[in-house]
Amino acid sequence: MPESPHDRSDMGRLTRAEVQELNRRKVLEAACEEFGERGFRDAKIDRIAERAGLTRGAVYSNFPGKRALYFAVLADLAARAPASPPPASVDTVGEALGALARARVARFPLSGDDDQHDNPARDLPSVVLADAQTRQPYAQLLKLDAIVLGLALEGMARGRGAERLVPVAEAVLTLLHGADQLAAAAPGFADPFQVVAACEQLAALAPGGDWAPPHLPYVPKARPVDEAWSPPPSTDALRGGAVGLADDGVVAVLGLHRLEAVEEAVRAAAPGSTVTAVLVTGEPGELGPLARLTVAELGAGLRQAFPERAWPQVRLVHDELGVLAAAAGVSAVSDATETAVRVQGGRVVARAEGRGACYAAATAAPGGRH
Repeated sequence: MPESPHDRSDMGRLTRAEVQELNRRKVLEAACEEFGERGFRDAKIDRIAERAGLTRGAVYSNFPGKRALYFAVLADLAARAPASPPPASVDTVGEALGALARARVARFPLSGDDDQHDNPARDLPSVVLADAQTRQPYAQLLKLDAIVLGLALEGMARGRGAERLVPVAEAVLTLLHGADQLAAAAPGFADPFQVVAACEQLAALAPGGDWAPPHLPYVPKARPVDEAWSPPPSTDALRGGAVGLADDGVVAVLGLHRLEAVEEAVRAAAPGSTVTAVLVTGEPGELGPLARLTVAELGAGLRQAFPERAWPQVRLVHDELGVLAAAAGVSAVSDATETAVRVQGGRVVARAEGRGACYAAATAAPGGRH
């Protein structure tokens, strides 16, 4: 077995990058213990540094602040959670929602159960709510969750006609998030069996009807271009595997305030086209981990509740360093970024920026013609 850098006793043999990664891992493990034992409010950076055997400066060299470190801990836990097998037999929307709910309520603490005090995630709602800087991105991340979940529900309901089930997904997520918070605040109060039954019943909720945001008729058309397209290797954060960005379709670079625009690309794209949402942010140190946490939990929920045939043709790629955005021609990113390109035959054939860019790129004629 090859020698692991973490197993070397001679720290002088480690490269600078290896030392930084080793220290980062030590900080994450120490912070997980600190947040689990004391909660976010009472956790202290000095104690985390002491637990990790590092200096306070070493903690801040890896994470810009306590909140960023907290989000990074939760994202790391979500990424390292054991993968769940796909459902054995799920054939209807109601069954999929029941499977999704059962996976969620399995985490509920029981009445008198002290394990909740070791759960670092228990403070996530209050941490997010404390600052508008986190509330708006988190709202859009949950909107993205609802869109992807709704598309998966539509994949399960293909025999029911062209129903938009994103509103059903929003109702389900509202119920599950509310039940999560109530279970944490009052262990034993929320009956998990009733929560599951309620989610299953939401399958009968009236669909969302026509989908037509009011700004779409006024969106400028995408500009036809003929540009090289050489995207870097990327990973689909939903499925966990490499993503083929050279495939024909739409690549949308979206800041964390504009994630709901991905549905415009999905609804407008030609059948069989792929849609890739590239998630960027102006605060990668803090909001990047929050995005990774939310998407990782979404992917886990899909794996636990939906057969692969129902998964939507949407890929989500994290791009905290802006490398993929730069390949798409976006030189500077922010949480308000919305740029989309149409890829065809391995080249960019249409480009659009600003509100409505996803719709414009998706509706661009083949070859960039209009």
